[in-house]
Amino acid sequence: MKVFLTGGTGFIGGEVARRLRERGDDVVALVRTPAAATSLRDLGCALVAGSLSSPDAIRSGLEGADAAIHGAAVYEVGIPAKRRPAMYEANVTGTRTVLSAALDAGTTKVVYVSSVVAFGDTKGAVVDEGHEHPGRFTSYYDETKHLAHREARRQIAAGLPCVVAQPGAVYGPHDHSVIGDVVRKVARGRLPAVAFPEFGVTAVHRDDVADGILRALDAGRPGESYVLGGDITTLGDIVSCAARVAGRRAPRLTVPVSFVRAVAPLGPLVGPLLGYPPNMRELVSTSDGVTFWASDAKARAELGYTTRHLEDGLRDTLRAEGLLRA
Repeated sequence: MKVFLTGGTGFIGGEVARRLRERGDDVVALVRTPAAATSLRDLGCALVAGSLSSPDAIRSGLEGADAAIHGAAVYEVGIPAKRRPAMYEANVTGTRTVLSAALDAGTTKVVYVSSVVAFGDTKGAVVDEGHEHPGRFTSYYDETKHLAHREARRQIAAGLPCVVAQPGAVYGPHDHSVIGDVVRKVARGRLPAVAFPEFGVTAVHRDDVADGILRALDAGRPGESYVLGGDITTLGDIVSCAARVAGRRAPRLTVPVSFVRAVAPLGPLVGPLLGYPPNMRELVSTSDGVTFWASDAKARAELGYTTRHLEDGLRDTLRAEGLLRA
């Protein structure tokens, strides 16, 4: 099978590309700078130079493809207002461009990689694929992923044979998200206090998500969404688990939310010094009392999707990064 892939140089997409090639599929990857995409070239992927704002490059990549996986997106929380247009262009406009091009090309199977965040704050509930966003956005990333998810539904209504995959909070080797940074600090004994320990996430290992995306490609029903979840947990529990796996003492202190709120106006100056993003107000709004919890029961029942437990996943992650103590 020939698969057109966006996001192949990313954290999840790179593993998807590796698995596609491992099973014998031909992969055509959209990349901004082919010269820098050595990992994809080494896998034997064909490279098309372009971005999500390059319709001609996308159409070229889709030519002759049996399927497409659209996984490219900008993931970041706490960005300043001046960077919002670029996030919208990538997450919303880019999704519209890729999926509409796939519809025009007559691509017979498409997987769009959305997110559990597209459900919004679940307010302590564990939701499923039928959940509707409450309309209050906790971050601009939340807003753009919700709008992109709606765009995918519009393309499906127009006839696109698309399956929507919704990963939870993805972690794994060389994850540079906030959770990845926290896990590494714990393993190195360099996290003195935990901020937002009650922040609720659906934690899932990167390799399990990649497997789920391929299962959605092979067995997902067009028009359906599938949560690719794992452990319904909190940031505090992730920290405790990472400490236990790494043989470290878990931090005993909690950063008061009142402190984060107090210094938020100075975010561009103090945020980087504290290991926070510059827009600390958004960090608070997307973390304090917020949960992004969703059930993956449908994916398990229909796709045969499975995941490793959080402790095993963190052990695999820290081992791969050389952070397990002897």
